[in-house]
Amino acid sequence: MRVRRRPIVLIAVLVLVAAVAVVTAVNSMGGKLPHLGPDCIVEADGQVALDAVQMANAATITAVGVRHKMPERAVVVALATAFQESKLENRGDGDRDSVGLFQQRPSQGWGTPENIQDPRYAADKFYSALKKVKGWEKMRVTDAAQKVQRSAFPNAYEKWADESAVLARALTGRATGAVACTMAGEPALRGAAAADALTQALRQDWGTKVPARARQANGLTLAVTDADTGWRYAHWLVAHARTTGLERVRFADLEWRAEAGKWQPVTASEAAGGRAVMAEVFH
Repeated sequence: MRVRRRPIVLIAVLVLVAAVAVVTAVNSMGGKLPHLGPDCIVEADGQVALDAVQMANAATITAVGVRHKMPERAVVVALATAFQESKLENRGDGDRDSVGLFQQRPSQGWGTPENIQDPRYAADKFYSALKKVKGWEKMRVTDAAQKVQRSAFPNAYEKWADESAVLARALTGRATGAVACTMAGEPALRGAAAADALTQALRQDWGTKVPARARQANGLTLAVTDADTGWRYAHWLVAHARTTGLERVRFADLEWRAEAGKWQPVTASEAAGGRAVMAEVFH
């Protein structure tokens, strides 16, 4: 009986063509494989994987909560709400006139569409509403969120409680080297433009005016009073690395670099110590 080999030959040719395409792509990128998988991994008594946009929005929501002296539990509620409503994406559309991270509705008094699509404004409005909920601190995450959102699916927020708790632990500074993001490709900004963007983002999220003495041509140095504050800023910086052209962050005896995408120990002579967070942008 004659064996037909044509399909096997065809498959082999297709595999060869695919392999050549991969090699060509790798060579075009200087011999480096393209980045696959999530941009950011957060590990703090659990693990969460996010893309760079989601990570930056989570960091901003947390920063606004901390700036307004809201407890970590409030940050968990806010993050769980944004997870459910928008998957941590600043959406321009939604159910009826809902927009933004929390899908807030201009017709319900949350503000103009333009205001609501500012993540800082949206987060501020959410926390302000949460403060008015009597006893929210003792409620389940989904119940506290529902008191603010009045959703048609009141129990939907609870499924994001664990992921939100991991993010809150890391982004409030209670974990060390917990936010690791890989920034593949050409940085969005370089040099003075990157340093300006970094300074502006810090001011918008944290209300932090960076002193002139802390600003350098290639970045900045933030003085901190304790480890929690240091890691709060360090993790926020990594979370916003893509849009600010950040190449390196150093705090205590650890350093994050955009290309490697993870925190690694540095020598004693290189360590920034526990009193300053150093951020360096791409030249």
